[in-house]
Amino acid sequence: MPEPGPSSPPPAPAAPAALTALPGPPATTAIAAVLDARTASAAAPTAVPAAPGASGASGGGLERILRGPSGLGTGGLLLPRLPAPAAPPRPAAVPEPSAATPAKGTPAEGIPVPGLYHHPVPEPDPVRVAEVSRRIKDWAVDEVDLFPDEWEGEFDGFSVGRYMVACHPDAPTVDHLMLATRLMVAENAVDDCYCEDHGGSPVGLGSRLLLAHTAIDPLHTTAEYAPGWAESLGSDAPRRAYRSAMAYFTDAASPSQADRYRHDMARLHLGYLAEAAWAETDHVPEVWEYLAMRQFNNFRPCPTITDTVGGYELPADLHARPGTQRVIALAGNATTLVNDLYSYTKELASPGRHLNLPVVIAEREGLSDRDGYLKAVEVHNELMHAFEAESAALAAACPAPPLLRFLRGVAAWVDGNHYWHRTNTYRYTLPNFW
Repeated sequence: MPEPGPSSPPPAPAAPAALTALPGPPATTAIAAVLDARTASAAAPTAVPAAPGASGASGGGLERILRGPSGLGTGGLLLPRLPAPAAPPRPAAVPEPSAATPAKGTPAEGIPVPGLYHHPVPEPDPVRVAEVSRRIKDWAVDEVDLFPDEWEGEFDGFSVGRYMVACHPDAPTVDHLMLATRLMVAENAVDDCYCEDHGGSPVGLGSRLLLAHTAIDPLHTTAEYAPGWAESLGSDAPRRAYRSAMAYFTDAASPSQADRYRHDMARLHLGYLAEAAWAETDHVPEVWEYLAMRQFNNFRPCPTITDTVGGYELPADLHARPGTQRVIALAGNATTLVNDLYSYTKELASPGRHLNLPVVIAEREGLSDRDGYLKAVEVHNELMHAFEAESAALAAACPAPPLLRFLRGVAAWVDGNHYWHRTNTYRYTLPNFW
């Protein structure tokens, strides 16, 4: 299959104007009501409209983040009402989805984990889902030669188009959605081919990850040795995917946004290495150790780019604030435990021992499989409540428009991530614990 040369990036994404024929996300409802005058007077001059489409159903992600916690003493954390944006104009001609029947791997409705604290989201726009799904498969097959023919069903069953459209409701165009979609697929290629069940192994993982990381964080070396490195970037599917996805991303992102993403990917790779070390020594970590690993081996690189995908930038000084970093960390931790819970049955059916939070709790705390799973649900819920409270407190303390929008985007990503796990019955089934 055709593939770009090892030292040349793929063509830049088309300008946003190229997608004016595609509908934007639906307009959100207004954020719930008004509160204390001190906070209102401070925030009102700089408040921005809620991002289009970022609100879920009643009690959805945006309202809950900007509304904040309730109860005695929490009134000062609340933000003023923000005006609802006007609905985006509809184009003269809106293309219909390319097929009348669902594509292979289209997920069914699914059942949420009983007792799991989550918020519903609207069904993602089917026109955007179809377009993202078409483009990402063309990229995977024609640009980076990502998988052999026999893996096509798994690629389709991943339903990455639904995933990214649900997680990024404020993306202004499909080009913006594709920035996140390529990176998501590339990250999963590294996980599957280097770490998991498509040839992955803990043995030698550090070397493979280091070399793959140079596809997103380029090597600066001498003229004599640069060609060898450049040639290596096309040597396997994960590196081809990383190189191509990152080239598209850096074309659209600011230098600060690109560097932020590289930093979070280094965190991810460090988490992979810790898990691999435990696998090599057959070590079951303490619960707190497992949660420390999961803070690195988690979804953090995905919500951290929500501003790039939304077409704006959270300034570096606001992103680096300890409160912002805590919110992003809590979001990554909670969403990753969603994966532990929904993939539990799938992982137990795979060869070897897979560490996830229910397994670690059951073994380290002497609980039954069922009780370990139910306690893992409680851990997730506590992290989710902390994420919401910290987000509301940060929004009240620093009501800068880009930070408010970023917090809404992260909340939308958290909710969209749960939506995808719940609905992707191609991949996930729940254990029979209820």
